Amino acid sequence: MSPGPDNIYVLMQSIVNGKKFGLATVAGLISGCLVHTTLVAFGVSAIIKENDSLFFIIKLFGALYLLYLAYKVFLSKSEFELNSDHIPKKSVVQLFKQGFIMNVLNPKVSIFFLAFFPGFLFSDTLSTITQFYVLGFLFMGVSAIIFSSIAILAGSISEYIKQHKRIGLYLKWLQIIVFVAIAILIFTSEK
Repeated sequence: MSPGPDNIYVLMQSIVNGKKFGLATVAGLISGCLVHTTLVAFGVSAIIKENDSLFFIIKLFGALYLLYLAYKVFLSKSEFELNSDHIPKKSVVQLFKQGFIMNVLNPKVSIFFLAFFPGFLFSDTLSTITQFYVLGFLFMGVSAIIFSSIAILAGSISEYIKQHKRIGLYLKWLQIIVFVAIAILIFTSEK
C-alpha cells in the first residue's frame, strides 16, 4: 500500500511547516471535498464526466497550478531553520487555500465520488441529495482523521529537522517532485 498524492502533500507540508500548518492544509483539502459532494449531489459531475473538453480544461488548470507551486518552491531557498524568523513561511490561510484549490481542481475526486457514492445510497425515504451529503460528510470525516494523523506525526519530525540544517535541500526537492508528480497524475488521468 502506498499513500495517495493528498497524503504525501499533507506529509510534506507538515514536515516543512509544522503540525499547525499541516492541519490547515488538511482543512483545505477536506473543504474541497464539500465542493465535489455538491457537484455529485446536483449532477454537475456527470456533465464533467461526459464532456471531454471540460474534463480536460479542469485537468489542465489543476496540473498547471501544481506546476506553479513546484516552481515557487524551486525559487525558494533550500537552507532553512524551522525556528528562524528570516524564513518566509506560508500562513495557515495560504495553506488552507492551497489545499482547497488543489482538491477542487482535481477532477478525479468528483469522478471518484460519482463512481462510488451511488452504490452506497442507503434509503428509500431520504432524498438522493441528502444521502450524497451524508456520504460526503462521512468521507470527509474519515479523510480528516487520516490526514490529521499524518500531519501531526509528520509535524513531530520538525525537531529532527532543526538539528540537521542541510535537510532543507532534500525537503525542497522532495516538495518539487511531489508537486510535479501530482500534476502529472492529474494531467494524465483518464475518466
